[in-house]
Amino acid sequence: MQTKRMKGLLLSAYDAGSHKYWRQGLVSGMSDIDWTVLTLPARYFSWRIRGNPISFIEQYSNELSQEYDFIIATSVVDLASLRGLIPSLAVIPALVYFHENQFEYPQSKLQNSNLEAQMVNLYSALAADFLVFNSDYNRSSFLTGCEALMKKLPDFTLKDISARLQKKSSIIPVPIADSLFKCVPQRSLNNSPIKILWNHRWEYDKAPDRLLLFLLALKARKVPFEINIVGEGFRTVPAEFEQIKQQFSQQVKAFGYIASVEDYFKLLSECDIVLSTAIHEFQGVAVMEALAAGCMPLVPDRLSYKEFIDGAFRYQSDINCPETEAKYAVDRLLDIQAGKLPEPSLSESLKQYSWSELIVLYRKTIQHLVPV
Repeated sequence: MQTKRMKGLLLSAYDAGSHKYWRQGLVSGMSDIDWTVLTLPARYFSWRIRGNPISFIEQYSNELSQEYDFIIATSVVDLASLRGLIPSLAVIPALVYFHENQFEYPQSKLQNSNLEAQMVNLYSALAADFLVFNSDYNRSSFLTGCEALMKKLPDFTLKDISARLQKKSSIIPVPIADSLFKCVPQRSLNNSPIKILWNHRWEYDKAPDRLLLFLLALKARKVPFEINIVGEGFRTVPAEFEQIKQQFSQQVKAFGYIASVEDYFKLLSECDIVLSTAIHEFQGVAVMEALAAGCMPLVPDRLSYKEFIDGAFRYQSDINCPETEAKYAVDRLLDIQAGKLPEPSLSESLKQYSWSELIVLYRKTIQHLVPV
């Protein structure tokens, strides 16, 4: 007797970067499920997170009215409103996947208030049957943010909100492509110039201003280097990128978005050091990919990096003084280059984050979500 295939509805309300990569891998890794995937473009973030139920209904009313065994939605999706507007969705077991949360963003760049976006996250978490976060840092900062918000509100708040949400949550990172582990070259950091990779979204929260200061500090200390600056750009690109391109034209090799996955993975395998200057990072998929391909890390001692990178390869964090932090980063780079730090076997240890390993956890989570 043939087993009935489960039907899953996957909602991605801001389908950019790691969101797209994650949901494509999920669908591919569980091809025995009949998936219906509904996405919205990665633009107009404020409208997306607040208005996505309207947009989903306008674009996909027929698909939303079908029968499903379970729902998986990204945390940008306003699941509570969507279930209220389409009551048939309210009886389907739903999981919300948190790539990020709206409580933990660099304060200096927030607009008048981020409260509406935070409430979307909160209501979706309350409405969901289960929550999955991509890192412990993401989950803990979300729960802390929820608790802090409850204390600010005037009355009738949920006193046990963090315990309530943590009880129905787990952590499963966004996985790394298995192919990155297949051929890891032997690195020799004695080569000159040292090949540095900065592979992040071209947005303010990845701190291109700190990248510029780091490169200026390298130049001031006469460290020979090459820099590869690659990543996804959006409508507004921070001015520092053009400044770096002009000021370090001799050192800049790759610059911009690499559309070919094969070409991108090849670049990872050719670099010595993967650098992060981020002031906002909930997992660090780009750094993980580079480590899997054999790069050595150079990351700040903050955010999610503490979960998977040894302290010896994290430079001292100084949020309030980027110039001082740039000095710390160069000091740590020179220690790594001089062989003063232990050789990390990061590629091998990161195999636990590969698709072949983590897809098992995703499958178990869905099986737990859907009643037999």
